[in-house]
Amino acid sequence: MTNQIKQSILCGELNEGELLPSIRVLAKDLKVSIITTKRAYEELERGNYVTSIVGKGTYVAKQDIEIHRQKQLIKIEKNIRTLIYESKLISLNLKDIQGLIEKAYKEEL
Repeated sequence: MTNQIKQSILCGELNEGELLPSIRVLAKDLKVSIITTKRAYEELERGNYVTSIVGKGTYVAKQDIEIHRQKQLIKIEKNIRTLIYESKLISLNLKDIQGLIEKAYKEEL
């Protein structure tokens, strides 16, 4: 849920100042617990994706897309290093790794 909301904000599906559903409404719609939804909103607020105003609701916060992009690139680079390390453990070469990445990328589309 958290990642879906982040993605919606970063790709512009949810805009700055837009009111998000209440915790109870979202929990009911997604058929998850209120506690899970509350934790997701709290995590989004810690990441500066949303801002909550007591008695008014949770709104999409102003985003610095470049900062989010840089954070994501750092995370991707770390994951790539892990992929390379694990691939070398089973003697995969660069071409093998590229093939796996291409396959996964195409499956995501």
